[in-house]
Amino acid sequence: METITLPIAELKPALIGLSKVINKRPTLPVLGTIKIERTAEGWIALTGTDLDTFVTVRLEQPAEGHPLTALVPLDELQIIVKKCDKTESIQIHTTAEQVIIKTPVGGGWADTKCDSLPAAEFPALPQFKGELVPVPDAVRASLHEAFACASTDETRLVLNGAYLDVSKKDCHCVVGTDGRHLYSSNSFNLPTVKESVIIPQHRFLDWTEFSKDGEWRLKAGVNAENKELLHLQLTSRRWRFVTRQIDGNYPNWRQVLPNSNDAKTTVELENLETVLQAIQRMPDHDQTHHTIGLMVENGALLLLGKANKEDAEWFSVPIPSAKVSGKTVRVNTNRQQVAKALEFGLSRLDIIDELSPLRFSNEGRQMVIMPVRIEGPVQTSATASKASATSVGEGDASAAASEPNQPAVNTGTAPTNERSEPMPEQPTTPTAPSPTANKNTENGYNVEMLIEQTLTGIEELQETFDDNVQSLNGLRAKVKILSREYKASTKEVDALKKTLKGLQAVRL
Repeated sequence: METITLPIAELKPALIGLSKVINKRPTLPVLGTIKIERTAEGWIALTGTDLDTFVTVRLEQPAEGHPLTALVPLDELQIIVKKCDKTESIQIHTTAEQVIIKTPVGGGWADTKCDSLPAAEFPALPQFKGELVPVPDAVRASLHEAFACASTDETRLVLNGAYLDVSKKDCHCVVGTDGRHLYSSNSFNLPTVKESVIIPQHRFLDWTEFSKDGEWRLKAGVNAENKELLHLQLTSRRWRFVTRQIDGNYPNWRQVLPNSNDAKTTVELENLETVLQAIQRMPDHDQTHHTIGLMVENGALLLLGKANKEDAEWFSVPIPSAKVSGKTVRVNTNRQQVAKALEFGLSRLDIIDELSPLRFSNEGRQMVIMPVRIEGPVQTSATASKASATSVGEGDASAAASEPNQPAVNTGTAPTNERSEPMPEQPTTPTAPSPTANKNTENGYNVEMLIEQTLTGIEELQETFDDNVQSLNGLRAKVKILSREYKASTKEVDALKKTLKGLQAVRL
């Protein structure tokens, strides 16, 4: 009987990484197992999969013995490993139908027997050709930040990952967006990467141990058996992550980038921790858009907030560590996205006007955030002197309307990209009507009221759509549970039939 020895010190972190790809409720029994194999050279590797993604870890030291493969249930291993000390080891023994896990107890061994499946039933690792390309630390950090900005909406699959854009040979970029805010980094160049790649967001890639396990290397290519499937591989010193690429045309993200030369107001933030702390302590009156106000006036930056959504008055919090230049402006935006930009160390803020995207940047990295519609007229310097030092009123809209609004996105011609398409228009920032055009004098319609009703209807439709998506996800989970229960009951019926046949053969 062949044996594989697994040291607990290496097995514990290995199971944590493998559990990030193995589903807790697998649709097939084999997907709830770990493939443990010893190669002809003695290297021991553990692999887990959910059919779309494969994660493999190699133990530090080779071991003696013949090549051997065993499928061991993940849940059984996790229970056993929790009871063992880091200095101990367990042994895996295989038989025709079972796997025996030997655990040290006192001066002997305790056996745990588990039903096993044939090793041939474990899904085969996708095979594809490609060159392994080193991924510098700067690119790896940018990938993590792009993942944090990527969409989680399953109906927009092409945005559910980080886009490694190599369409410009002299300026490679990592991009992530959910349609409301966009992150990009261009402070690197990967000359050996020939095609742009959309790397799917996966919790394993955000796992700290994988990031610490040496330099990453990337390989992307076409599946050897199915030419329509694109796969990619990320490897570290001991770990290997293989998954499908997201196939599709990534939006033409460059066209939504505001031109830095168009900025009318610039803010340099010196102490990002102070600003982050102020944002986190301010009440979040808007649970839908998490709105917070940013106001630049008289050479100072103010954070604006409300204690309750029904309040008409906004209170203000000054940020003393900000260096401000340019025109007076107020803009509302999403506090969570602003906090994310500050956490990434993006210390420069460029503002065009209250309706155009905000741009946070720092040394080749930037985040573009769409504004949120301002409730009520925008306060200007003409009315600010009448407000108290601790609150910001609604102000007078006439001064704000005296200047033409800037476009919400940069609609200039974008460079040609064979994997790009126009970014969908954002419906969040309609142009404010002029005070002289509040009513249609011919038809007697209140245009401002119609706009408010239209925006309310759009928000209600969006909430209904989100609820429907959640309902579908719930139904899908229930179907998976029913499928698993059906398979379990079928297995029990088959076992009962075998028992009955055995009883029929007994002669009294």
